Amino acid sequence: MPSWREDFVKDVTGLSNEGGKPGSGACASRRRPAVASCGIAVMAKASAAGRTKTRLVPPLNYQEAAAFNTAFLKDVAENLLAAGRQSSIAGYMAFGPPGSEEFFRGALPADIGLVEAWLPNFGDCLFRAIETVLECGHRGAVVLNSDSPTLPTSLLVETANLLAEPGDRAVLGPASDGGYYLLGLTQAHRRIFADVEWSTSRVADQTLERARELGIDVHVLPPWYDVDDINTLRILHAELDTGHSFDAALKPHRAPHTAELMQSLLRRTDLAERLGVSPALAGAAS
Repeated sequence: MPSWREDFVKDVTGLSNEGGKPGSGACASRRRPAVASCGIAVMAKASAAGRTKTRLVPPLNYQEAAAFNTAFLKDVAENLLAAGRQSSIAGYMAFGPPGSEEFFRGALPADIGLVEAWLPNFGDCLFRAIETVLECGHRGAVVLNSDSPTLPTSLLVETANLLAEPGDRAVLGPASDGGYYLLGLTQAHRRIFADVEWSTSRVADQTLERARELGIDVHVLPPWYDVDDINTLRILHAELDTGHSFDAALKPHRAPHTAELMQSLLRRTDLAERLGVSPALAGAAS
């Protein structure tokens, strides 16, 4: 998950390891009658031009990249809520930078909880999110990227159902770039995030190695993709505009906010030219 890590921790230089502790409202703010079996925390960064989704520049400009970040977050949040209607799932944003709560409260549904997880080392960010979600009383805890707005809802449901089973177990969703889009655990194992070469194609393999060291049973989901460069932005365009799924066996989330933004930019700007897509295809969903 190269882009996930780089985008999330870009601004944490100099922060103390004491930062990012769970806030008292992380669990209390839930508008649910009971604690869900599985808590899924999206590693999320507040949108700011020049600071979010910068690996998409070019072909996007900084303002467009920030707008896509917001659209992605909205679609991922709605995907979590959709999954929660099919399984016992609570959604969170493991967010940064500190002080950006108002952005998330204004952009996302109230049923999405907020967990501050902003530390210098990305492995520590992930561990803090897992640890906090488990402290909220969930049987399973999942960290999820914010770069896959069309991730099939079925994969979130499958993850929650697997983590509800007895025993110390894990679920890994490998990304097409060698990272992972999702990791779920039933116990907060710090070791699983240690000695991992973040921002490389070895992340998923090294994570599986750590799980084997710990003797954890790991279920591996089908691969999906992170939107972090022009090629994956083209894949996203194909899914949204032509109905072509990244995996023909899976139904992608429809990602309405991202689809609306994509179509608006295709109509109003030269985005089709920048992406190198046919004008006919670019207007297919309009």
